Amino acid sequence: MNDLLVLLSQHPTLLAMWGALALHWLLPIPASIHPLLIWQQIAIQLAARVNKATDTPRQRILSGALAWSMMWMTILILLIAFYQLVWIDSLFHLVLLWIALGWRDSRRFSHNFIQAYSREDKASCKAQLSVALNRNTDTLSLLGLGKACAETQLLSYGRQVAAVLFWYAVAGGFGAILYRLAVSLARCWSPSRKQYQYFGLPAVRILATLDIVPLRLLAVAISVGKNSRDAFRGLREQGENWQLPGPGWLLTATGHKLQLALGGPAIYDTSKLERPRLGGRIAPAALHLSQIDRLIQQRLWAWVALQSVCMFLMGSLL
Repeated sequence: MNDLLVLLSQHPTLLAMWGALALHWLLPIPASIHPLLIWQQIAIQLAARVNKATDTPRQRILSGALAWSMMWMTILILLIAFYQLVWIDSLFHLVLLWIALGWRDSRRFSHNFIQAYSREDKASCKAQLSVALNRNTDTLSLLGLGKACAETQLLSYGRQVAAVLFWYAVAGGFGAILYRLAVSLARCWSPSRKQYQYFGLPAVRILATLDIVPLRLLAVAISVGKNSRDAFRGLREQGENWQLPGPGWLLTATGHKLQLALGGPAIYDTSKLERPRLGGRIAPAALHLSQIDRLIQQRLWAWVALQSVCMFLMGSLL
């Protein structure tokens, strides 16, 4: 036992990751006081001041890039300044990862939606999706609600867990929290909303770049196992069809593995956006949403185990 404790003490970054995961599940941060909520409110207020409807599209794109840089760089500078004051580095990284993780929130959304969907409670399903999506959910049919939930499940788990852990492995707590802040900015300033059609483009493009590696790795992890041939064939044929490269792989791999129909038209504000159709031909039912949740939960724990081994080996070598 003493040898194990000594061994773990020699890998503080790995120990901090497991500590953050444990803290995240045992002591979650209430949504009403989460630091990301304050961050989103500041982002909306800033956009209201600098995103002017009278500006040209090019000016609004430039304003969006400058606003993104100002917010993101401000947090980076503050983190560097606070880092100079901490006595225990691993504890600092643990706290940042704890704030960045959204595994429990994703699991709660998935569980609550599946229960409402199994009862065909459209009002509850629409209310839950309206919080999670930048889309108009009022006109969605029961089939549309199932497809929207499946996409939300995958992207929520992918971005709030897998990608956060990936960037933690790359750049510690700094990488985890800065990535999660980039996700929040892309959501607040989504170009799918008319007022952010140009202003939000830089935020989405930056997030798309940050998403490519972790979400594609998760897509490969999902593809492995049963129906892997169908999943990998789908990635070859449809993986690049989606607007964003990381989410496209994730949706395609899951759709083909479970033969589910994902993607298709979606209404943002009052505009109908024609999106590619991905996956198989089966309309997602409550059973399929439960399968998605179980599948991705298994893959995420495998991700944690594999990342732990890699971090342990890298720490030993260094």
